[in-house]
Amino acid sequence: MSQALHQEKLMTVIRGPHLSEKGHNVAEKNQVVLKVRTDATKREIQQAVELLFEVKVDAVQVVNVKGKTKRFQRSKGRRANWKKAYVKLAEGSSVEEFFGAE
Repeated sequence: MSQALHQEKLMTVIRGPHLSEKGHNVAEKNQVVLKVRTDATKREIQQAVELLFEVKVDAVQVVNVKGKTKRFQRSKGRRANWKKAYVKLAEGSSVEEFFGAE
């Protein structure tokens, strides 16, 4: 894969931040929680965070989140499955300015 195509793919790996109470708690440990593409690997997530936020990444942990089954009257539906990534940043690195933290 050419360098331009690889960087273009990395720009689409991160879907956005995942805002939750647990995400707030791990932020104190210099980690961020992101929604990512379901086909993204740990290596691609690491490269995407380093490229987009210009920080150094220590480790990446991923979780496949199963979509919930929901009902509306007599019809059933299902929410989509998605992937969540816990990204541990190196000492001195921070992405607070991108997520609007205090």
